[in-house]
Amino acid sequence: MPLAEKYRPTEIADVVGQRHIIGKDKLINNMIEHSSFPNMIFYGPPGTGKTTIAKIISKNANKKFYKVNATNSSMEDIRKIIAEIGTLEAKNGILLYIDEIQSFNKKQQQSILEFIENGEITLIASTTENPYHYVYKAILSRSIVIELKSLTLDDIVEGLYKIIDRYNDDLLSKITIKGEAAKKIAGSSNGDLRSAINILELAINESKLDEDGNIFVDLSTIEKLNLSTSYNFDRDGDIHYNLLSAFQKSIRGSDADASVYYLARLIKGGDLISICRRLLVIASEDIGLAYPNAVSIVKACVDSAMQLGLPEARIPLSQATILLATSPKSNSAYLAINSALNDINSGIHDYIPSYLKDAHYSGAEKLGSGIGYKYPHDYPNNYVKQSYMPDNISNRIYYEPQDNKFENSIREFIDAIKK
Repeated sequence: MPLAEKYRPTEIADVVGQRHIIGKDKLINNMIEHSSFPNMIFYGPPGTGKTTIAKIISKNANKKFYKVNATNSSMEDIRKIIAEIGTLEAKNGILLYIDEIQSFNKKQQQSILEFIENGEITLIASTTENPYHYVYKAILSRSIVIELKSLTLDDIVEGLYKIIDRYNDDLLSKITIKGEAAKKIAGSSNGDLRSAINILELAINESKLDEDGNIFVDLSTIEKLNLSTSYNFDRDGDIHYNLLSAFQKSIRGSDADASVYYLARLIKGGDLISICRRLLVIASEDIGLAYPNAVSIVKACVDSAMQLGLPEARIPLSQATILLATSPKSNSAYLAINSALNDINSGIHDYIPSYLKDAHYSGAEKLGSGIGYKYPHDYPNNYVKQSYMPDNISNRIYYEPQDNKFENSIREFIDAIKK
């Protein structure tokens, strides 16, 4: 049996990480203490403890425990479990754990709805995808969503040492692992404790016993495994969109270091097009008129990146990212167009004033098109006062210059020509 399964924690105190829900007076501990278990949906990355916590809860719930994996289960599997309701073996009810529930279609999810409503089945579901996108809304409304977060390096190292302690309790031989080796394993696991334990098991199996029958795992032992850093990246998954969001928000927040960090993670995922598109959007949405030249500079960097391809593309992408993060910020153009579109979508519009209409065709004058239009270049400062907006929104203001060097000059110019 693999170490990860053999030494899976059986008590909530042995679960590493997830300190926001595990510990004294925390959510999971309170459920166990009061034997009160609602329907739950565990949401988080692989190897963070979703299945482990579900099994620990089942042991404390005094209910018949069933587990199905939605990726390889069918309606028939669900029907068999439903058929157990009311039997002697399930007299206290059923706790049903559905792993990867996002793989069940709507009909499959609906099949258990009646039974979780009347309490005959307590549902614990887990998913690596955002449940609000993939789980049937009626089930969501009857469950609490609990997010499990990625484990830190320290969490994973702690988990490895717990495995070693239990392993040594079972065997005459003793495993010793150096700290740098444990950290190397943790760094290669991408926040997935199960993956880290599998690497540890591989290292143990590849190691030779010393004269005293003990196993010593150091950094050289791990390096001999030729591990590459694990990196889970699904271009259609939540992590992709969360990284893009963190990338843009870090640039918007003028944090160049965080911006480059998230860029590196996106580059590691290999999605060059999404990075380039997001940089172009940021140049106008977040920097905008505070530094208008940013658009052309970023465009040049993006063009270079697309021509170079990865890995060389990382260099112009880094240049564009740092430029945007350290540039002055303005979202005035973003706000202006959104406000105008909101008016259009709300039906707030009117006819175009006749003197602004096209007059370059025969008969335009008979329709009044173009009559009365004042040509600004015929006036001082190339400006003449006239209304360009439809009558019913003539006083609407969409663009408000923000407080930065370039837009202050815009404000001064507008004020000057309108005197």
